Amino acid sequence: MDLLPRSHTEFVSEEYWDKFYKKRGAKAFEWYGEYPELCGVLGKYVRPKDKVLMVGCGNSRLSEDMYDVGYTNIVNIDISDTVIRQMTDKNRKQRPNMAFHRMDVTETTFSDGEFSVALDKGTLDALMADSSDAVVATVDKMFAELSRVLRLGGRYICISLLQEHIANKLFSYFAQLGWPVRVHRVEKEPSQDDPDFTLPAFVIILTKFKKMPNMCPILEVCNAVDKMDRYEDVQGMKTVVKEMQYYAVVKHQISTKNVGGDQPSLCLYSSESSEPRYTLYVVDRPHKTAQQFAVFIVPQGRETDWLFCQPAGRKQLADSAGSDRLVVVTLHRSHCYTDIESVKEELSGKVMELTPPNFKRGSQVPFLSLGEDIGHRHSYAQGTSEMNGKYVVEDLETEDGQFYRRLIFLDTANIVQSEAKLVEKSANKGSLKGYDASKLTLDKSFLGCQHHMAMVGSLAFLPQPTDREMSVLLIGLGGGGLSSFIHHHFHKVRQDVVDFDPDVLDVAEKHFFLKQDDRLQVHIADGLEFIHKAAEAGRQYDVVMFDVDSKDRSVGISCPPVMFLEEAFLQETASIIRDKGVFALNLVARDDILKKNILARIKKLFGRVLSVHIDDEVNEIVFCLRGQDDGEQLVADAKSVAATLNKVIKVTSAATEVDISEALETLSLVDESKL
Repeated sequence: MDLLPRSHTEFVSEEYWDKFYKKRGAKAFEWYGEYPELCGVLGKYVRPKDKVLMVGCGNSRLSEDMYDVGYTNIVNIDISDTVIRQMTDKNRKQRPNMAFHRMDVTETTFSDGEFSVALDKGTLDALMADSSDAVVATVDKMFAELSRVLRLGGRYICISLLQEHIANKLFSYFAQLGWPVRVHRVEKEPSQDDPDFTLPAFVIILTKFKKMPNMCPILEVCNAVDKMDRYEDVQGMKTVVKEMQYYAVVKHQISTKNVGGDQPSLCLYSSESSEPRYTLYVVDRPHKTAQQFAVFIVPQGRETDWLFCQPAGRKQLADSAGSDRLVVVTLHRSHCYTDIESVKEELSGKVMELTPPNFKRGSQVPFLSLGEDIGHRHSYAQGTSEMNGKYVVEDLETEDGQFYRRLIFLDTANIVQSEAKLVEKSANKGSLKGYDASKLTLDKSFLGCQHHMAMVGSLAFLPQPTDREMSVLLIGLGGGGLSSFIHHHFHKVRQDVVDFDPDVLDVAEKHFFLKQDDRLQVHIADGLEFIHKAAEAGRQYDVVMFDVDSKDRSVGISCPPVMFLEEAFLQETASIIRDKGVFALNLVARDDILKKNILARIKKLFGRVLSVHIDDEVNEIVFCLRGQDDGEQLVADAKSVAATLNKVIKVTSAATEVDISEALETLSLVDESKL
């Protein structure tokens, strides 16, 4: 399978291009390639009998080289009288049929439809230094003039570095005229004279068509093996061009130096899909070892594991692999993969472009993974939530034959929203041969993440024993894993669960086995408004849990939304918690100053505040204890009480009991009240 490299990282920097042109000066246009590098593309669109207009010919050898291989009907124009005289004298004897004229490309004297091809090597880039009104007006005149002198079916062939403003103008102008637009990348070796820049040049083929009403634009990008990818709009085409530019620059940079802690990522695409087939993370270690280079293939469905999705995890993986450079490869859910050997075969050529400096060619490159299997991902359901966007529910089959069901929102594809373990239904026990969703059901003893286990541990802080029913308010449903676990194991707990998204409830009930009854009620409501009304009505709970994420990641906190942490709202939340009750907060704050301010607000409202950081997760669980002052004794009591809670846990799907005391005893509690 042929792979087209791209990256989702945006490649656009005015400073970068300014530096490029200043440093390269007159040599900048060597980057566009000479005829030996361009002939493979030009030969597809220029015939020897075509009459060719060479736009802004300068002193380039392109027209001379084309003439020498049989393209003898070439007319060259340039605005410089000096250049025209020099080129005329140089070619008068050797190339008698080639013409040179001093002429402005925005105002020529040629007849309408006189040429089959207009060839522009860098002229548009030279003219369009910026997007000022005057420059754009000049470019519009140039495009209009080229359109006039080309015959119907003729081709404007533009060779350009495609800065963003140039790509936007070129693609948009001709797409609106109804001309098909096709982009080829020029394959050329990097310059030995200037190692700082490795920019790809592009050949853009714009074919003069008569505009048809209601005609969709024809926008195509061709990879190195002539397979076309078609795009629906100019933005899509611009994006892929930027990705190709980014890939070229990063590939060159990592071939010449250690990237340190940056871990650049690159995407590889197949011609069959607009979605990436592989994402590659380049991880360098500072210390040299005997093994220079290795590749780690992440099994399907494991790309969301901390070890593979977080920079710190990938660094730990590279240390374990013991190579100078490790390329970590993740597989994407929109593609099918046969086996690990076929994946290795696909990747072998591309990963060799990412070897570290001074790599010994011919050295054996080890491909590593978690086993001999790439894992199996089964798409179980998919849909769209009006509030959270597109989602998938997929079943993951692990190397040891275990099954897990996951809810993933595609806008945050590296985050598992909810995870449940699946086991054979009792009626089918022992009959399951491979994956069969109809024979699987929920393992009610399983919690998909450590921070949920810690939140369950908040129940251990409640005074014991008690004969009355305990009440829990949980803000944030997800797939219902946390609420289902509490419902199944704690028969004296009544839960109100609040979520703003009705589609999430639908997914939880249809695909994650959530069942409502008199002990578990789900309310489709705004969590802020629900607590406000509960406070007004005087309702109280033994435990309030916040397990809701934020869509706005720009403020340095991704869980919960910042509105849930404003002082007035925290006061309302505290007012609905009974004396000796607990507020359990799932906090994900990457901004240390912001987190410190949040904890300061909380400490004003609660007698004791304890926190625990979850290993291998970014979550921190904050336990806020209402009306309980002796923190050290309280922690000791909570640990002993946790064990007694097993008496109300009835595990029907596991041979051993779930000891929720692990939620406290295996974690290091920090008394925030003393900090």
